[in-house]
This record gives sequence, C-alpha cells and structure tokens, in this order.
Amino acid sequence: MAKRLDGKVAIITGGASGIGEATARLFVQNGAKVIIADIQDELGQQVCQDIGPPEHISYMHCDVTDENHVESIVDAAISKHGQLDIMFANAGIPGAGNRQGILGTDYKDLKRVFETNVFGAFLCAKHAARVMIPAKKGSIVFTSSVASVSYGDVPHPYVASKCAVVGLAKNLCVELGQYGIRVNSVSPFGVASPMLVNAMGLGKSGVERLVSEIATLKGESVDANDVAEAVLFLGSGMSKYVSGQNLVIDGGYSLTNAALAEAYKKMAAS
Repeated sequence: MAKRLDGKVAIITGGASGIGEATARLFVQNGAKVIIADIQDELGQQVCQDIGPPEHISYMHCDVTDENHVESIVDAAISKHGQLDIMFANAGIPGAGNRQGILGTDYKDLKRVFETNVFGAFLCAKHAARVMIPAKKGSIVFTSSVASVSYGDVPHPYVASKCAVVGLAKNLCVELGQYGIRVNSVSPFGVASPMLVNAMGLGKSGVERLVSEIATLKGESVDANDVAEAVLFLGSGMSKYVSGQNLVIDGGYSLTNAALAEAYKKMAAS
C-alpha cells in the first residue's frame, strides 16, 4: 500500500506520549519525516530511538507556552528538512480537575490551562503559517476534545480551552484557505492516554472500563491509534478538500442525552 505521507515533514507537539506518540509512529510508517516537540525530554528521545533512524524522526524540547521554543522547532524543520507540511498542535493539559463549579474554579488554573491549550495552539499555528504561506500549502491540525461538543461533565477551564481551539481552527480555515493551507481539529472521547489516566485517577484499566460502560458504540474500544488515523487522514492528500472541520472521534457519545432515561428511572423508582 502506498505511503500516504511520502515526502512530507511534520511537527507533533506533545509527541512523547499518548495521542502524539501514536501519531508520530503512524506518520513515520507512512513515509513522513517527523519532529517530536515535548517537555518530556527523556521520554521523547526514547520514543525517537524506538521508532526509527534520526533522518526520519527527531526530538526537540519545546514548551508551547514559550513563543521562542515554538519558533525554534519550526525553524529547525526548515533547516533540517527544507519544508513543513503538517503541524499537529497536540500538546495539552487537563488542569486541576476541579469539580466544584465556577465558584470553586481558581484563576491561576484557568490561566495555566489556557496558556498551554489555547496560547500554545495559537503559537503553533502562527509559526506554521509563517512558513506554509510562502509555500502555498500545508495542513494544521489541533487536538481539541469531545468536551468541545458535549457539556456538563468536565471542569470549566478545560472545556473553555477546547472550545476555543475549535473556534481558532475554523477562523484560521477562512484566513489561510487562500494560501492553500487547510486547518482542522480532532475531538476524541475516552482515550486512556497518560493525561486522562492521571486526571481521572482510575488507572488505565479503570478509565477503559468506565468509557466502555458509558460509550454509545458498543463492541469497539477507542485508543490513541484511532485518533492518529484521523490525524493521518487530515494531514494527507486523502483530505485535500477538507478544512474548517472538527472531526469528533467518539462513537456517537456526544449525540446522547441521558436526561429522559434518568427521569424515567426516577419516576419508576418513586
């Protein structure tokens, strides 16, 4: 089967683990040259050694909240490979996990979440566009969340940040389309990534069990590879006329509303 990213160069932020790592592996398998950008230096370097030779994949320390770092990884892609075709702005944090409502939300936590999830994504897009505009081509993909389309169960800072990312993607789609640049986002649900496992405190098997119980689509399970496949689609020529979309990877979870069923249960029990 033809490799869908032959001749392409990609940057993946948050690429040392979880969805980012799975995407890096899939990209290299499909012929791309990849730069992993992360703050987990030892882990990132180990992932690169595991995936393949340095001409195919390399690691750079990058804190996406620091514009100088983001600028440097884009410059490194141009210096090393001569181009940048795909920016996967995937780095993100969950925040403190506060479930005490807006009155219990700490401003410092809100600011920290936005600095990484929104400001970081913005900087990735800004510096990717800096080199993609002259080339008149490119694909920018953001990691959002099912929390951008389904509300009420997730702390406010995280939800607000992921909604902002979707809005940014759509606005950039309109601005950058004239240069042949496509901008999209992916919104997964229930992937037992290190970030989600740590945020929920249930362990990997506990998260997988919980997701299986509440999922709409039965008989299947979701993992980081499923999201990686979606990002591969959006980064490749297979989606050459897809832009401004938020691809929700949730097996239909966000379409459900448990209110009616819960009301029936209460009535039956009374």
